Amino acid sequence: MEKLITRKEAAKLLGISIATLDEARNSGLISYIQYVPNGCVYFTDAALQEYIAKSTHRAKPMEKRVTYRNIRRG
Repeated sequence: MEKLITRKEAAKLLGISIATLDEARNSGLISYIQYVPNGCVYFTDAALQEYIAKSTHRAKPMEKRVTYRNIRRG
């Protein structure tokens, strides 16, 4: 059985606040385990990795400007 991670530990591992983690959980962005209604919430390492993958965006290359100067219009 996988080690279960608490909300506090998960938030620290992800580098986000517990409130942000709860928002992601409530909106369905991250999977969680809850044995009884209104009970403690736990996460697995796989769920955290999946959330990181969903939240990762590829960097877009910067468009090069023709000139370095900003032209004033006025």
